[in-house]
Amino acid sequence: MAERREKELKLEEIFEQLEATLEKLDREELSLEESFQAYEQGVRLVKAANERIDRVEKQVLVLSGKGELDGFSELAEDKD
Repeated sequence: MAERREKELKLEEIFEQLEATLEKLDREELSLEESFQAYEQGVRLVKAANERIDRVEKQVLVLSGKGELDGFSELAEDKD
């Protein structure tokens, strides 16, 4: 059920929840079980964000008509 909710979130909301989860993990007063639950939530959020980003990249490919990631390819070259 939590995974379904995460798929309905906007990308910005996913990042906000992921940041809150990371802050929760940084607190030392969490038990091991609570830390593991927060970690699991973080993994689900990252997965949802990746799926959302992949969908946007595919839309850009379709819109470009060339089959290239216009705008994204320049960012990839800058990282090399």
